Amino acid sequence: MTVLVTGAAGFIGYHVAEALLGRGEAVIGFDIVNDYYDVKLKEARLARLARHEGFRLERRDLATPGALAGVLAANPAIDRMVHLAAQAGVRYSLTHPEAYIQTNLIGHFNVIEACRRRGGIKHLVYASSSSVYGGNTHLPFSVDDKVDRPVSLYAATKAADELMTYCYSHLYRLPATGLRFFTVYGPWGRPDMSAYIFTKAILEGRPIPVFNRGDMKRDFTYIDDIVAGVLACLDRPPADDGAAAPHRRYNLGNHRAEPLMRFIELIERATNHKATLQLEDMQPGDVKETYADIAAARRDLGFEPKTTIDEGVPRFVDWFRGYHGA
Repeated sequence: MTVLVTGAAGFIGYHVAEALLGRGEAVIGFDIVNDYYDVKLKEARLARLARHEGFRLERRDLATPGALAGVLAANPAIDRMVHLAAQAGVRYSLTHPEAYIQTNLIGHFNVIEACRRRGGIKHLVYASSSSVYGGNTHLPFSVDDKVDRPVSLYAATKAADELMTYCYSHLYRLPATGLRFFTVYGPWGRPDMSAYIFTKAILEGRPIPVFNRGDMKRDFTYIDDIVAGVLACLDRPPADDGAAAPHRRYNLGNHRAEPLMRFIELIERATNHKATLQLEDMQPGDVKETYADIAAARRDLGFEPKTTIDEGVPRFVDWFRGYHGA
């Protein structure tokens, strides 16, 4: 059978597709390949996927009515979906809100509606975000916490995606699982994320912006651990007992709230360059600390992150140097 992966040209989507192909699955990628960040990086990821005989790309826009439904109708072998396409970025949502409505709300609706109409989807795994916890102060963040205080439009759209999917799961018995990712980093990572921004600036001798004057913590999660969690989830669809909706949510994080300054120190060590810090106030839409409670994912998925930032940061820097010739 075949897995459809939306956002296959993206950071997590590329790695998930690669892992699925590596274990012998056929994969259809679905991605518009927009210019939110460097298209060359996205194309380089796709070129690596194209080396696999079992991969095919549908270069289409999820927000276009009928685009995904047409692909599902033409490919009856698709029985599972990993929906990772999204307009990412908290700060970008402050200046380009319409992009989040189009991709994260309309695009996500098109996914669940296409699944309903086609039928036969054994499991829809979709990306949520740690951003949904918003103004919560109880740490670590639990999937049982309320998520009704978003502090960015990005967070609000992700929380809405969870609600819409739950509704479709309840009404139409669509087996679905939402995964709340916590600050994912690693090789082939996004240029708008801290690891990439900091490494690039440090190697180029430019100051790096450090928000809240460095008084922040993040649950940095290495990409290999995220992929292991996504695949474990995909292989374990929620059971349908005819009563409760076959819908679940999990945190996928490293279960460690790491000080931002320590993350920067590890990049300095890996690059053998000293950072020039540009201390700034907290940005609108940002939060001071993230920390994942992964008890449910451990119990149900056997999820156990293995990569500390001491191991993961040097691996990312090595990839960055090789990719950029730095």
